[in-house]
Amino acid sequence: MNLSDLAATWIGTSELWVDPFGDETQTSDCTIEVTADAVAYTWAYEGTPQEGIISLAGSGTSFRDTWHQKEEVTTEPVPNAASIATMRYTYAEEWGWVINVCYRAPMDQLVVQMTNIAPWGEETRAVRMACRRS
Repeated sequence: MNLSDLAATWIGTSELWVDPFGDETQTSDCTIEVTADAVAYTWAYEGTPQEGIISLAGSGTSFRDTWHQKEEVTTEPVPNAASIATMRYTYAEEWGWVINVCYRAPMDQLVVQMTNIAPWGEETRAVRMACRRS
């Protein structure tokens, strides 16, 4: 399956973990708009609208989000991942992000998940958006 197979507007819930232990979530409504080469989404933090885009155009990938990553960054695709798209990048010299775009076929659900990776290797959940076609 590829992104063009999932081209649609998806509506659901966004979960954001901001506490250092990853135990407390903040939720908001979210939408995901899928095209053949991008996943654009909206969500909110403490009532303030936010938006982002994961671009998969051509041979490169990039990511931008008004709350997480205001300046667009080039990401590195992860080959042979089980998801539709997986990319990663490094920030602040030692920290990392992994972003997955997954399709849960039995539930017809699209999931965008972001994981933060500490310099010592610990992976912490940061964002999960789970949506159904509108």
